[in-house]
Amino acid sequence: LFSLPPPACGDVPLLFMVHGHALTCLVLCSTLLVVGCGAFYLPGIAPYDYAESEKVDLKVNKLTSVKTQLPYEYYWLPYCRPDRVRNVQENLGEILHGDRIENSNYTLFMQQDEACKVLCRKNVTDKDIERFIYAIKEDYRVNWIVDNLPGATRVYEERSALGEAQVTTQYERGFRVGFRGSERQHLHEDANTFFLHNHVRLLIDIHREEGSGHRIVGFQVEPFSIKHKVTDWNPENPTVDTCGKDNPAHHEMDHQSLKKTGNKQDIIFTYDVVWRDNPNIKWASRWDMYLMMHDDNIHWFSIVNSLMIVVFLTGMVAMIMMRTLHRDLNRYNQMETTEDAQEETGWKLVHGDVFRPPRHANVLSVLVGTGVQVFCMVLVTLIFAVLGFLSPANRGGLLTAILLLYVFMGVFAGYFSARLYKMFRGISWKKNTIMTSMLFPGAVFFVFFVLNFLIWGEKSSGSVPFSTMFSIIFLWFGISVPLVFLGSYFGFKKQPIEHPVRTNQIPRQIPEQAWYMQPIFSVLVGGVLPFGAVFIELFFILSSIWLNQFYYVFGFLFIVFLILIVTCAEITIVMCYFQLCSEDYHWWWRAFLTSGSSALYLFLYSSFYYSTKLEIESGTSTILYFGYMAILSLFFFMLTGTMGFYACFFFVRKIYASVKVD
Repeated sequence: LFSLPPPACGDVPLLFMVHGHALTCLVLCSTLLVVGCGAFYLPGIAPYDYAESEKVDLKVNKLTSVKTQLPYEYYWLPYCRPDRVRNVQENLGEILHGDRIENSNYTLFMQQDEACKVLCRKNVTDKDIERFIYAIKEDYRVNWIVDNLPGATRVYEERSALGEAQVTTQYERGFRVGFRGSERQHLHEDANTFFLHNHVRLLIDIHREEGSGHRIVGFQVEPFSIKHKVTDWNPENPTVDTCGKDNPAHHEMDHQSLKKTGNKQDIIFTYDVVWRDNPNIKWASRWDMYLMMHDDNIHWFSIVNSLMIVVFLTGMVAMIMMRTLHRDLNRYNQMETTEDAQEETGWKLVHGDVFRPPRHANVLSVLVGTGVQVFCMVLVTLIFAVLGFLSPANRGGLLTAILLLYVFMGVFAGYFSARLYKMFRGISWKKNTIMTSMLFPGAVFFVFFVLNFLIWGEKSSGSVPFSTMFSIIFLWFGISVPLVFLGSYFGFKKQPIEHPVRTNQIPRQIPEQAWYMQPIFSVLVGGVLPFGAVFIELFFILSSIWLNQFYYVFGFLFIVFLILIVTCAEITIVMCYFQLCSEDYHWWWRAFLTSGSSALYLFLYSSFYYSTKLEIESGTSTILYFGYMAILSLFFFMLTGTMGFYACFFFVRKIYASVKVD
């Protein structure tokens, strides 16, 4: 019996007992972690208690669009700027994600409501109007932050359930820059008329714990478009005639249109502040509104259904393999006469060639070593995520953890690559170590650099600054490469792995193979099942990346990862067994490629997702999408290929160590 701090359960500890089948326990534990929790808790972050009338900072973040995937700094649009724009200190993950958090001149004081307070009167040109129109056309959204909470917009969605129409409330991150005239029927305008959201109502929920100050537990933004009227403008204390305490802003007011006139125009930006006491939401559960899932029943049932199918299939495959192997071993070990030995068929015939080193053994050992590095990175990242340390509240934490863990796991890449290369009787250990530390990171960095150059050409805030690029290069050459050499040193220092059978000097001729045992066909078939284990969860992961949504069900993701390990292992073992039974002993590369081919299906699925779920139109954004998906597919190739390779390696060693060989 042991206890863990729950990632999403406030201060209530989760107790569970490990008993019986490990997989069943993990499924139950993850279900409790993800389903049975009603609050969100991040270990290590304490709430801030505000005093009465204390100033509350409103920070602005990047402008985002799911159509272009190119973020821009908030002040790229001609919004009201403070006298001095200061960048808030960001971690490495936030910078790589394109976040640019800055201060603003919105003044908020705890429990002090404001009504139609003037922020500024902005004198805009036709060029400024063009930028606003471009942002509205591409559906850009404004992202603000108060007390580490992103601003959310409440939207209503109609759904039909059991023949009845139901209206559900959803919350979206940020609010739109503006809207087209055709979106509001009462305006009777066409799609070429644009209106700007120049007034916002800030709805801030607060909760007061006994013996403490006020805690912010909710932050909503309601945007308006209002054509303000001014009788007498006082720069010291500006006011507008359109709205105020006695005349609150509403959506039926005249809207602020955006039209190019050839002359400068004045646009007045205003805002309301409404503080609301909310005793029902505690600080630990304030993220719940952001983490509500769309179609949650479909989400849960799809994942459970997928996992059960995969568990059933892999269990059946394992049972068949155990029975078949048991029969083969009994038959081979009962052969005592020479005549019987000459008549034997199947995988025992290739015992003298099965451990013959493959072609391009150095490249294979480099790929396997890199795969071990990726596997360790993913495993540790998921463990931290399940424990709640990489929640959405910790902005940039997930990306920072992935990058740093990959760098520090270089020691495992060097060690396992060296061990495998030495087993293949390789002698160029320097070449092997350099390739391990350079091949995969170099390919990823090259693609990343080209994509970053394209983003920089678009003047987007998503481009990584050169200072950050140098930091990444330092992590690579200053930490990762030395760790790879350190692991390689210990790997080559150990004795080589001894095989259970001797390898003949003369290679055995391989008989002609059936069409279904050809390398390309068997490899492509082998990748279907591992991809089937993850494609449901992959949809939600892609949505979180490209549709600006939160992903937080790490408990289920961890279970999917375990299922993926089992699936890769068993499908590779089955395909390898059939290959050896057909007297084809070239299994080294095929073991890696069989499960690794699931990355091809991942990339093809990303193409399907692009055409059905995304609205990307520009060429630059398309290149960015497929470039980053190629990097993700390459990581998946290394991960799944390595898991299948080692499962097949231990399987082959086990079966040939169990038969009597003269």
